[in-house]
Amino acid sequence: MGDTNLKRIYAVATALVLMLAGSALAQPYQSMFPERNDFTDEAKKYLEGMDFKQGAIPLPGANATLNIPADFYYLDPKDTKTVIVDIWGNPADAAEGMLGMIFPAKYAPTETEAWGSLVEYSADGYISDLDAATTDYDDLLKTLKESVAESNIEREKQGFPTITLVGWASAPRYDQAAHALHWARDLIFGNEQPTSHTLNYSVRLLGREGVVQYNFVADLSQLEEIKAAIPSVIKLVQFDKGKTYEDYQQGDKLAAYGLAGIIAAGAGAKVAAKVGLLAVALAFLKKGGFLIVLLFGGVVRFFRGLFGKKSPDA
Repeated sequence: MGDTNLKRIYAVATALVLMLAGSALAQPYQSMFPERNDFTDEAKKYLEGMDFKQGAIPLPGANATLNIPADFYYLDPKDTKTVIVDIWGNPADAAEGMLGMIFPAKYAPTETEAWGSLVEYSADGYISDLDAATTDYDDLLKTLKESVAESNIEREKQGFPTITLVGWASAPRYDQAAHALHWARDLIFGNEQPTSHTLNYSVRLLGREGVVQYNFVADLSQLEEIKAAIPSVIKLVQFDKGKTYEDYQQGDKLAAYGLAGIIAAGAGAKVAAKVGLLAVALAFLKKGGFLIVLLFGGVVRFFRGLFGKKSPDA
């Protein structure tokens, strides 16, 4: 074989390697968990149908890409629905609007101790971070606690479990350089004894036209593990050229809320995904956001105070 042909083969091989390195690589569960042989037949039934992806994952509609390293993996919307609906036992509507999920590579989604994050995008516009340094998060927590307590009256009338907002599991923190806001709530659902605490850890990554949302589903006992992963998780998102937070230009669409508003609204529909409580809420999610009023009842009151000087139409 001549040198010319060898060079051509080498060039093609190099191009393929570079192409694969810059795109998502899907692999079967055996490759994802090569040292595991303890999966049950029931778990294998789900895992065999999943594509565990790593590498560059475009997020349609979000003007961004997820860059998944070896210590995480990504599941697409189809596999995410399998996790949320089939494995965790939520209704089919629970998976609508999801861009996927990310998990630590050491956990399979079928394991009870597994934690992961739902990935979504909200195109509400450019969110100002000017209130980052002035927001009193202790005062905001007090307002949210009062709101949740008020909403429980209506929840009980409707036959739904009450919610107790215990406090911040991790106080809100804004990373100015990364334009990333993250916080965690400690929640208790219902009045059963012994009480079971649910961790609601949220991360918001700001872009020019909207925000990428991570909503972690985990137990409170996994708080420190998740907190340790947050710096890496924040770096997974790369907004497209011209769509970063710094690319904002006067005249761009502006969101009607700031960082405090993000926390106040939160991710109510996702806080209890793993314990099956989405069935409680999703019937209202399709009715103009009533879900948020039920879970964090005073959000409406909060926003009225926030925008009280605007006209009723506003």
